[in-house]
Amino acid sequence: MIDLEQLTVKEPGVSGYPLWPPPFMVDLIHWYGFNFDPLLIARPPWWQATIWIDVLFFGPFYGFALYAFWKGKNWIRFGAIVWASMLITNVTIILFEEFTGPHASPEIGRVLLANACWFIFPVLTLYRTWRSPIMFESK
Repeated sequence: MIDLEQLTVKEPGVSGYPLWPPPFMVDLIHWYGFNFDPLLIARPPWWQATIWIDVLFFGPFYGFALYAFWKGKNWIRFGAIVWASMLITNVTIILFEEFTGPHASPEIGRVLLANACWFIFPVLTLYRTWRSPIMFESK
């Protein structure tokens, strides 16, 4: 929902509500951004590029990955490595901005906790995919 809010609301706190996400989610995202995460509100061009990567590439990947991990399909291995590597790179760049950039967060601990899963899950995925070329036993 955060990605969709980023694409549908051009000026947080100024422009109206989109059809999706629901207004309460938009309000929650804006409250969090205005209070803890100025980068979420500033939306510089490089940030918008990461949002488009999320929507156009990661979004469809999640559907394929959900199916592949649920059914134990080994063909997901290469895509999972690419996804994890890209996400770790994106999150690292974003966190550098959160720490030291012009849109640095006044609440870095809270921002780290909010973004932790976007770093931890890719690391765990890389660990799982690199242990063996066969991720799942044949059924």
